[in-house]
Amino acid sequence: MAELKVEDHGKHIAVITLVNEARRNAMTRQMLMELADLWDDLAVSAHRCVVITGAGDRGFCSGADVSGDLSSAPELATRINKALLKTHVFPKPIVAAVNGDCVAGGVELMLASDIRFAAPHARFGLPEVRLSIYPFGGATVKLVHQIGYVHAMKLLLGAELIDAEAALGIDLINEIVPADRLIETTLAMAETIAANSPSAVQAVKRKISTEIAEHALTQEELDQKLGDAVRESPHFKEGVTAFLEKRKPVYD
Repeated sequence: MAELKVEDHGKHIAVITLVNEARRNAMTRQMLMELADLWDDLAVSAHRCVVITGAGDRGFCSGADVSGDLSSAPELATRINKALLKTHVFPKPIVAAVNGDCVAGGVELMLASDIRFAAPHARFGLPEVRLSIYPFGGATVKLVHQIGYVHAMKLLLGAELIDAEAALGIDLINEIVPADRLIETTLAMAETIAANSPSAVQAVKRKISTEIAEHALTQEELDQKLGDAVRESPHFKEGVTAFLEKRKPVYD
């Protein structure tokens, strides 16, 4: 069963686990809707830091579950954007424990985090253009800001997976941690943050997040326009069909 699991770690840390192991923790539409609402709840809770990870050891998140609904009405896109914190400011630090493959929307969710630890076997990538899908969840805005132009373009246009060492080399993650110590290390970082002044921590988070969100908002109309154009192209059906059939797409 695909679901979000939310647990308390001590008094001030919330741990979000994406649970859909059969699909490497791909996010269903229902999970995305629940995540959008969850950010609102956590923003006003007593928690001072949030940890996000995936269930099992194969996947952090493999993106949206493309076996389900792929429609993208404007109001639905707005909700998905909120789930991925594309244009919304979440006031509390987020620490990611990347326990396996982090792909497509999984990368975009990770980009909403502030500090990232990864297991040695984790892989990262944005394969959307290979499937004729536009990566509208924030990657086209945040990646350049976070890791620089050439690294962002190689990930976005090459559509290839990179390993944890490569991700560390381009500053996509902070540290590689043995898999059996990943959660322990991530929670220790969250505890360090939670012990600091919540007023000061959240002021810093709001300042930096607001700059990124405001930039993303200026690009939102174009992002949606480009995403719709790709979706309406003759290549979209072939890309998604090829993925579901586990074959290489052929674009004439």
